[in-house]
Amino acid sequence: MPDDTSNRGAQDRARINVNEDHEIRYWTQALGVTQAQLREAVAAVGVGADAVRQHLGKPRK
Repeated sequence: MPDDTSNRGAQDRARINVNEDHEIRYWTQALGVTQAQLREAVAAVGVGADAVRQHLGKPRK
């Protein structure tokens, strides 16, 4: 099923879904990281946004 292009942000900002293009765009911009860095962080600590932020050394805004 293709991405819904009307979706501009994360559905659940507490979780990161690296299988959706719009979520990849949102989180890479929000965290200031590359797609590869985001995927590595999710692989290392799971899909929780707070855990990914901590892993990347990015404070919550």
